[in-house]
Amino acid sequence: MSEKNLTLSKIIESSENTEEVDPVVAAQIIGVKINTLASWRCTKKETIPFYKIGSKVRYKISDLIAWKESKRVS
Repeated sequence: MSEKNLTLSKIIESSENTEEVDPVVAAQIIGVKINTLASWRCTKKETIPFYKIGSKVRYKISDLIAWKESKRVS
């Protein structure tokens, strides 16, 4: 497993899932390209909660995990 994946695993498994991340990390967590995530924000095709402070966009890790789990097919 690469160092990048280990870092993401630590973030996701952390008990501090209230931490906020930028769109680059958010895209990695849910497994999409950053452009896809930006498109979803603009078109509201997918509604992943985010914060917009000035020009900066941030996502809560817990929201990303909840969104990803909601897409699980049994």
